[in-house]
Amino acid sequence: MERIYTSLQSILDSGFDTIIDVRSPSEFALDHIAGAINLPVLSDLERAEVGTIYTQDSRFRARKIGAAHIFTNTAAHVAGPLAQYDGSWRPLVYCWRGGQRSGSFGYLLEQIGWRAEVIQGGYRAYRALVHDVLYSEPVSHRIVLLDGNTGTAKTEILHRMAALGHQVIDLEGLAGHRGSLLGGMGPQPSQKAFESEIAGQLCRMDPNRPILIEAESSKIGERLIPPMLWSAMRAAPRIEITAPVAARAVYLARIYDDLWQDDLELLRLLEPLHSIRGDAVVARWRAKIAEADKIGLACSLMTDHYDLAYQKSRAVRGSKIMSSIHTDGLEDTDLTRVTDALSEALAKIQ
Repeated sequence: MERIYTSLQSILDSGFDTIIDVRSPSEFALDHIAGAINLPVLSDLERAEVGTIYTQDSRFRARKIGAAHIFTNTAAHVAGPLAQYDGSWRPLVYCWRGGQRSGSFGYLLEQIGWRAEVIQGGYRAYRALVHDVLYSEPVSHRIVLLDGNTGTAKTEILHRMAALGHQVIDLEGLAGHRGSLLGGMGPQPSQKAFESEIAGQLCRMDPNRPILIEAESSKIGERLIPPMLWSAMRAAPRIEITAPVAARAVYLARIYDDLWQDDLELLRLLEPLHSIRGDAVVARWRAKIAEADKIGLACSLMTDHYDLAYQKSRAVRGSKIMSSIHTDGLEDTDLTRVTDALSEALAKIQ
């Protein structure tokens, strides 16, 4: 049975026990419905094989070979990961466009006795609904930005606020990037996967409560913040965290500890700043690296680069700070006091 969905919210609230993406592993890795599991009915190699036969040989032969792969793989899934489910299990299935792959998989599950349904239009229909949320419809949630210079523990504070039950979206975590020159955390997700996670989180959050998001530029690493969310962020009130440079340098040296272990990589990342900050400044940083002076390097990076960049960006945006929370330190007890104050500030705009 096929089901038509007219909003992303309706998919996420559909009540099915499991959402199953039957596309190939590479399709799934590029993007998928948040929370879906991948049970491919065609592997990447099988999909390529069937596609080649379809275009270069015989459409009938391609369908026949494809069907053999689909039912062989489906049988393996039924005997394997699906063996745990009893007759009350309700799966929602989709493929690229709601065609042969999801239709065949869903049909077999229905014949077993499970109440399986297929998303009409498949992933393409889902992607259009994500596009509506992030590119067409204004964000209805109340966004509050957590602002502050580099080294003020904004990301850690976000995580602490989430643990306290506040609504939080960690864009840097979703993008796999710390949002700065030294911010790489490994391979970033695709733009579509980044957007799927954002849209899914927005749909699951209470529109009557504020959502706390770290103030960012429009691009995090190579990932762009979608336009409707970016528009809401630009108009959002800001709560600023301030701390002395010395405390921020100690904190930055600690959280970037992995980067300090690779001098050559650190030098490579700093190289583009010759044209922005000048040879003398970069030479000073190189000397700090040679001396293994992590805190000195962190301090100089903030005063000679990051703080200047933040100051310029705020002047261009005309950012308005709703309230400011100062902390003399950034240790555990200090951050507990910050989150308490931040919770009080958010309560005032409930």
